[in-house]
Amino acid sequence: MSENRLAHETSPYLLQHKDNPVHWWAWGPEALAEAQRTGRPILLSIGYAACHWCHVMAHESFEDPAVAALMNELFVNIKVDREERPDIDALYMRALHALGEQGGWPLTMFLDSEGRPFWGGTYFPPAPRYGRPGFPQVLREVSRVWAEERDKVAHNAGMLIGALNAREAGEATPVIEDRALADLTARMIGAVDLVHGGLTGAPKFPQWSFFWLLWRGAMRFRNEEAERAVDTTLTNICQGGIYDHLGGGFARYSVDERWLVPHFEKMLYDNALLMDLLCEAYRETSNELYARRIEETAEWVLREMVAEGGGFAASLDADSEGHEGKFYTWSKAEVVEVLGEADAAVFGAAYDVTETGNWEGHSILNRLGDPRLRTPSEEEALAQMRLRLLARRAERVRPGWDDKVLTDWNGLMIAALTHAARVFDRAKWLTAAATAFGFIVERMEKDGRLAHSWRGGQVKAPGTASDYANMIWAALRLLQATGEPALLIAAERWCATLDEHFWVEEGGGYAFTADDTADVIVRMRSAHDDATPNANALMISNLVALALLTGKPAYRDRAEAIAHAFAVDLGRNALGHCGLLSGFYDLIAPQQVIVVGTADAAASARLEQAMFKLSLPGAVQQIVGASAPDFPRAGALAGKTALAGKPAAYACIGPTCSLPLTAADELLKVLREQRSPTAAP
Repeated sequence: MSENRLAHETSPYLLQHKDNPVHWWAWGPEALAEAQRTGRPILLSIGYAACHWCHVMAHESFEDPAVAALMNELFVNIKVDREERPDIDALYMRALHALGEQGGWPLTMFLDSEGRPFWGGTYFPPAPRYGRPGFPQVLREVSRVWAEERDKVAHNAGMLIGALNAREAGEATPVIEDRALADLTARMIGAVDLVHGGLTGAPKFPQWSFFWLLWRGAMRFRNEEAERAVDTTLTNICQGGIYDHLGGGFARYSVDERWLVPHFEKMLYDNALLMDLLCEAYRETSNELYARRIEETAEWVLREMVAEGGGFAASLDADSEGHEGKFYTWSKAEVVEVLGEADAAVFGAAYDVTETGNWEGHSILNRLGDPRLRTPSEEEALAQMRLRLLARRAERVRPGWDDKVLTDWNGLMIAALTHAARVFDRAKWLTAAATAFGFIVERMEKDGRLAHSWRGGQVKAPGTASDYANMIWAALRLLQATGEPALLIAAERWCATLDEHFWVEEGGGYAFTADDTADVIVRMRSAHDDATPNANALMISNLVALALLTGKPAYRDRAEAIAHAFAVDLGRNALGHCGLLSGFYDLIAPQQVIVVGTADAAASARLEQAMFKLSLPGAVQQIVGASAPDFPRAGALAGKTALAGKPAAYACIGPTCSLPLTAADELLKVLREQRSPTAAP
């Protein structure tokens, strides 16, 4: 007799479904064997713990005994946590796109017993509405087609597998030059909502890859309009309802064009990427708003997102007590109750708290009406009010916490916290980043192979290319901050694993899954942007950095090979490959800054701090000598010394370095000239 088999899983998302009357299987060979044994098709349902519409479909359909009975009768039902198996999710999401459907979660796909998809969709309501058929109707029709039109099923499955294996035909050479990137920077501005920031229209996602590329163009080509477009975006994100003004941290996206109404889930990766971009922008602008949001978000991560053992947890749910956003929204009456009439009036005017509310009768705290910071005394008064409201909010039922540790997302947060720790001189943040890094190495790596997910003492799922790429980025960031030689060893070890198990000899580029990941029917390979950085895109910058740090030209050769592998895709859809294009800046002008310190701590510190007084996106920034353990003396660092007992800095582009620089303003002048040697060509 079949039954629900999810009770022994570790994924919080799968455990959310362990009491469903659906006879769920976890993904694995046993489930596929059951489909072959029974002759039934597979219903594959993919979601994640913080997903609002996943909860809705679960409540409406998976918890309904009649719908569950129909599912159990007609299908072998498999439930997958997309965060635990991003490779499975990516595969079937691309299959849905090949059907001409818009993607999203929950993802509902129908497969044959070999795991080949033949039809699918996303959320289905229990009865026809939103222009969608009712889920029971879908189940019966798919089952009928399976039974009566098997040739149609086979045709669809074959077509989709063909689409998954397809690569853009043709040959091309990537255009890695300033003129093309300058032109692209100017064109990108036209896609930005110059009033509210973000890309034009709604919903609005942070779109890190797009705005990271735009920022890099703004810096290299001194494009003030591009810089303003990024600043407008970051300011509105920082002051919008997408930001948690009491507890810190950013929600995943905004459903409107003003960044007012978020989808309230908080994901580790969004916060890592936004913190990192804010750090880079702060270095250029000294914008106090950015500094505050970085500080508050870093403190939120350390307070609420550290999992058992020191790794970082995946997400916080959008829902609490069955309602989206209930934890985060306020009535005017409750604000008055906490703050009193006078303070509530001041707070309400600043944070848009009204009697009628700005969303479904409640108020989402935001400062979009006047995003400028007030006087220091006014801001301090508002900060004290926020603390009182935060204390009251702590009494509410909290959203669900997904405490599984994901290697790729941890890599992003380790890199971001390390960057922030250096910019703002926060030892606590650096310690947290190093602790999380140690957790991954100790608990999630074996014989040079990374696992993707950990929870409750168990590792789950083989590492993907993104796990390696993101952890290499983390290792390189920590290496530059601490000088620990073991970090360079780790980065090179993971590069070797990528080359051995992920590189695709025919055509080039890294596949998303390793050559020995047995349960993925198609090994996909792309450099296309997603919500998180693409592994191929990020590896260009990683490999350039490794070439600088080690002096080994093979790393740069591999970076150029990635660019060539995706040249055809890039030529057909440049703005779908913003991350890849960002790496081109590092290929054009690989920047490295070295400060050789001495016993003169004050003079050394002045040079060290100067490196972070302007944005140097992509630059390798090293400190060696008295104030840090020695790096291996390779690459441009070879032979670099202090100058007659004085600390000295060297600013390098590739193998060519400046003369030793001993004054901070002199260093900044050279760095600025190297960063943007000319305006737009």
